[in-house]
Order: sequence, then C-alpha cells, then structure tokens
Amino acid sequence: MKTTSFGSTDLEVTNLCLGTMQFGWTADEAASVSVLDGYVEAGGNFIDTADIYSRWAPGNPGGVSEEIVGRWMKERGNRGDLVVATKLRGQMWEGPDGEGLGRAHIERAVEDSLRRLQIETIDLYQTHWPDDDTPLEETLTVFGELVTSGKVRYVGLSNSPTEHMSEALRLASESGLPSFVSLQPHHNLVWRKEYEARKAAFCEENGIAVIPYSPLEGGFLTGKYRRGEPLPDSQRAGGVKRFLTDDGFAVIEALQEMASARKTTTAAVALAWSLTRPAIVAPIIGANSTEQLADLLPAGDLSLSADEVRALDEASAWAAN
Repeated sequence: MKTTSFGSTDLEVTNLCLGTMQFGWTADEAASVSVLDGYVEAGGNFIDTADIYSRWAPGNPGGVSEEIVGRWMKERGNRGDLVVATKLRGQMWEGPDGEGLGRAHIERAVEDSLRRLQIETIDLYQTHWPDDDTPLEETLTVFGELVTSGKVRYVGLSNSPTEHMSEALRLASESGLPSFVSLQPHHNLVWRKEYEARKAAFCEENGIAVIPYSPLEGGFLTGKYRRGEPLPDSQRAGGVKRFLTDDGFAVIEALQEMASARKTTTAAVALAWSLTRPAIVAPIIGANSTEQLADLLPAGDLSLSADEVRALDEASAWAAN
C-alpha cells in the first residue's frame, strides 16, 4: 500500500482504508482480529468504524465493532501507528437524545466511542448522515469543543449533499468553527452519479479528502456474481440485484479482462479505478476473512494505465448519467 496525505490535514494514511462494519456481524471477533492483523501486516494504517455497527443485527446493541477494534489495539499496543476514524448520528439509546447531531447526543456518543475504542483521541470523527432537526452551527460548535479538548483531531461528513457541505464550510469560515476535512460517500463503478455529478468537483476544489464506502458494491464488483447463475449465499446478495443487468455485467467483464492481463484480482482493478477519481484518497474496503482481504490488498500498489481507466469509464458510463 502507498501512503498519502489526508486532504488538508497532517494525517498520513494508506490508500486503502479498512472498514469494520462486518465485525461482530458477519465476522466474529476471531475473524475480525485476523483481518485487522492481515491489514496491518500488509502496511495498512487507516481504520474506519461507527458507533451503530452493527445495531441492525440480532443481539447486537451497537458499538460492537468499536469494542473489537479497541480490544485489538490494546492487545497489540499499536494505537500510535494507526489513524482511527469513527462516526455518529444513528440511534444508540432510547430517549429524545438517543440519536442525531445535537449537543446532548454528541457529548455522550463521543465518550462512549472513546471508551469502546480504549483511546484518548479520535483522529477523524464523522457525521454518519446530516441531521435536519439540529442547527448545523450547534453541531460544529460541539465539534469545536471536542477538538479543543483533544478528544477529536479532525471532523468529517458522510452521506452529505453538496449544499450541506457548502453551508458547513461557510459557517466554519465565518464563525471560527472547525471545518470538516473529509467526505465519506457511496461511490463505485456501478454507482457513480451520486458522487461524480457535483460532489467530486466540490471536494477537489475545497481540498476535501474523500473515502468512499461500498467501492465494490456489496461484492458485485469482485466478479462473484455471474450471468444466469443463482445469487451466492451472502448477507448483501439482495442489494446487488439491481446491477444484474447487461450494463452491470459489461463492467464486470471489462474488470475481469484487465485483471487477467495484470495477473491480479477483479476486485483490485475496481479499487484501483476508484483511486483515479477526483479527491479520492482511500476507498474503504471490508472483509470477513483474510482470504477475502487478500483479494483486495493488491489494489494498494496497482496503477492503471490511461487506456485502462478510459475503458472502465466507458463501460460504466451509464452509471454516471
């Protein structure tokens, strides 16, 4: 993996970020620890989680992924070698302040995340989604206090429209509040328009570091889905049905052709393409096992040619319109 500057910050991150949504959901703790170890052994240093992971799973109260990461860091003694990002916004407890981006929720949520992660400072604290019921100035004011106190180094956004990002930057500039340094959007070869229509240019113009989630669209871009064959046994199989079209499979076939020529994996080529997009610093990868992780890691050192990028752009052009 290569290391690069994280936007306008002093953080240095590897160009593949390890997402941890699977931890405590589709990967038990032993498997999660193996993936974490494998990622770090390959040179990775950037880990992304969220307090709600994975509250939707039966028996999971939320915070489980953070707890697994925290225990692993404590056991390995490697906190100082890592850039740790987490997110807040979703409902974590009952009551009027159980979710959102108001002061009461943020103040409790950050303490809970710090405790679960067993760290003193969160390197990147991100809003998981906007909160239309809370004034943006209130959210940024609390974030400023967290930065001043040393509990948070930088703040970022996820799933935010361009207008929301623009207003956040304006408020930060005019009021001396902390400016967000990153965006975490949904983006990949078959889901391009949401980011590329407006957000990409905005982030590039404003020095915003972008860390896209679902860069392999729930496994579709790994090539495990094939024309005319039954869906594989996967928690995410249902979500990719809309891509099982001639257009979607044309992207897969282009990826597979390049992967074969490069003697690498289909997933690695898809991730390498992501790294050619404006402002993208590190796509967020996820794995349930070290075997899955091994298919993804080659992307960190894979540079596509201009012709290869052009071919993938053309194969996936329908997804950008």
